[in-house]
Amino acid sequence: MATTYYKSRHTTKGLTAIQTMKEGFDYGKNPIKTRNGELVVSYMCDAETAHAEFALDKAKYKAVTGREQKPEHDVLYYHKRQAFMPGEIDHDKALEVGYDTAMRWTKGKHAFFVVSHVDRPHPHVHIYYNSTALDCSRKFRDFLGSARAFRRLSDRVCLENNLSIVLNPKMKSKGKFKHYGHWQGDNKPPTFQERLKTQIDICLSRQPNTFEGFLQSMTEAGYETKQRRGGGVSFRIQGQERFTALRSSTLGKGYGLEDILAIIEGRGAPSGGRTDQPRRVNLIIDIQSRMKAGKGSAYEQWAKVYNLKQMAAALQFLQENDLMEYEELEQKATEITDSFHALSDKIKTVEGDIKSNTELRTAVIDFAKTRPVFDEYKAKKYSNKYLAEYEADIQKYRAAQATFKRVLDGAKLPKMDALTAEGRELAAQKKAAYTEYRAVRKSMQELVAAKSNIDYLLGITGGRSNKEQER
Repeated sequence: MATTYYKSRHTTKGLTAIQTMKEGFDYGKNPIKTRNGELVVSYMCDAETAHAEFALDKAKYKAVTGREQKPEHDVLYYHKRQAFMPGEIDHDKALEVGYDTAMRWTKGKHAFFVVSHVDRPHPHVHIYYNSTALDCSRKFRDFLGSARAFRRLSDRVCLENNLSIVLNPKMKSKGKFKHYGHWQGDNKPPTFQERLKTQIDICLSRQPNTFEGFLQSMTEAGYETKQRRGGGVSFRIQGQERFTALRSSTLGKGYGLEDILAIIEGRGAPSGGRTDQPRRVNLIIDIQSRMKAGKGSAYEQWAKVYNLKQMAAALQFLQENDLMEYEELEQKATEITDSFHALSDKIKTVEGDIKSNTELRTAVIDFAKTRPVFDEYKAKKYSNKYLAEYEADIQKYRAAQATFKRVLDGAKLPKMDALTAEGRELAAQKKAAYTEYRAVRKSMQELVAAKSNIDYLLGITGGRSNKEQER
């Protein structure tokens, strides 16, 4: 059940506006919490330089409108948070939900970036958006009931994604809504063991290739790991006094060390016990090469059973998709691979167009702001004294002209309204392309894996028949 947090950010005492924003943004972009920056997505800005970009927009707002507020009254940016119930959603999906919520809340009129944190057992995202609009003509202002409006929007997005919400939330004594943990079970927050089991499910859902990869994922989520000589493993999170052992007798069936190893090696179902999900088609194992690498007879027996299951999964996949003729399978695999690469190229093109659009809009504002200064410089016959006094504005004017020449390549400069509309359209195209890209990528991975397994079964390698198989 998602809960929300909403706050406006002003300049911190003793810091400048840009220092305040950088300090706040650095907390959100913490690489330990965002899987080294993988769980960061932005709109009309770069998360790494958002503090500088937001500050530049505010300077343009002052130049365009002539309006300025006192630092203690001026809102630099807005910070929102969505927290979700553990086990309902993973951190990658939470990032998608957070981005969708931010886009619908700002209506694409404000630059923002979203981060998803893995340092807590409950997936949650932080949204940071500029108080100044993209066209630098106005600012977002809090209105009566804005926090309630954001919570209602968050609830709507959650329901669209089959996530639970808090119905009729009750207030604490100080007028604040209860923390999400109070809404679970008998109104008690989850125990350390429940939090550990939830995090294990999340880390296993990422399908780590090795047990070391699983442990690394747990570490990134904020868990301290202790390995004993006998092979046992224990975990501890911040605030927990003692380690919790990875044992079925402690955490319950499906959460023992052997269970985790079996899942990673593909022998078991996810520890949450959800066996009704469609089996994903994975590549079968080359048993002979593994045996040469020193695997024992027990591994060989398991690998044979595993390969049979994967072949069954591949055949089921082909039946469900009506691909029982090999020529159709081969053609479909080629088509979906080509489609995947075409979408990748399209996204790169749109991202390039977005960059050019942003550069043009920045150049237009800089040009309009500094043109009178350059005209005066020209009237004074390029006086060195005048240049020394207004060098920064003159350089900005020349930089804007250079941007026009490089980006437009002789074409007519579009109006600001047209550039703004184009920027919104490109952002919508990028979002739609990424949605399709993820769906095609998933289908391609399954189809290519199924074809590879069928090729192995038929003795086909690189389009040639395996002579040993034919004999």
